[in-house]
Amino acid sequence: MNHALLFLSITLFWLPIAAQEQPSRPKITGIAHVRVYATNLENSRAFLTKMLGLPAGGGPCAGLTQPCFPVNEHQQIELQQAPTPAPANFLAEVAFATNDVAQMRRYLLAHSIKSGPISKDASGALHFDLRDPEGHPLSFVQLPSQPSNYRSSDAQVSSRLLHAGFVVKNPAVEDHFYRTLLGFRMYWHGGSEDSSNDDWIELQVPDGSDWIEYMLNVLPIADHGELGVVNHFALGVISMPHTFDRLKTNGLQTNEAPEIGRDGKWQFDIFDPDATRVEFMEFKPAQDPCCNPYEAAHPDQP
Repeated sequence: MNHALLFLSITLFWLPIAAQEQPSRPKITGIAHVRVYATNLENSRAFLTKMLGLPAGGGPCAGLTQPCFPVNEHQQIELQQAPTPAPANFLAEVAFATNDVAQMRRYLLAHSIKSGPISKDASGALHFDLRDPEGHPLSFVQLPSQPSNYRSSDAQVSSRLLHAGFVVKNPAVEDHFYRTLLGFRMYWHGGSEDSSNDDWIELQVPDGSDWIEYMLNVLPIADHGELGVVNHFALGVISMPHTFDRLKTNGLQTNEAPEIGRDGKWQFDIFDPDATRVEFMEFKPAQDPCCNPYEAAHPDQP
């Protein structure tokens, strides 16, 4: 066999192996949790249990030492003591659920995304941490195969963690990570004025209907209050009038009222003790959105 044929044979032999060694992306099915900084853990704990009516532990939070509040059998809100000096962004972490955390880590490392080691928490969930291109803390979580013993509270305002939003400076850079690499898809985008550029871009996870929201056009001089509005999380509700009544029963005192947002959905905002916005949103729009049509299916109601 001459040298040319020998080289061709070796190349053909290694091509399938190289293809097999390139890991594929496992499923990303939704948001597993959001973690929020708190300057006073007891005040924030009271807000989550009394105002939102969430259970204090149990379900997917079972065994965890940090303050953890289940929203349903596979989603939770966690608290973390805010460091000193306090960070600009009080949305401490957004975690995505995957069916294979080890494969996800291999996939990200193969694409030169720095990822932390895999660890197992007391609830049995496997996870690893990373940051997106603009530095937002993320985690991928593989929940235990056995369902948690979650029990809802009678005072619970919502049983679905719907989306998380954060400041994005360069959507093209973030798109390469979330859309090209991770497979997130466009759900909706629009602006505060009909003639303006996008102020919000909503991207659904590739294998579910939860989403993240790019909060665009936020000035670098934005103060803590402004950043608390844009760095937020949202809970899905079936009926906004029922939700508003429940919040008032749970102690909400406000002169504000629910309204239909630019996306055509009924929504209402409250704020935790550290001015982080908690948005309540109906699952489906009540009218056509302002600027662009929806490009993916709406989340299912629980």
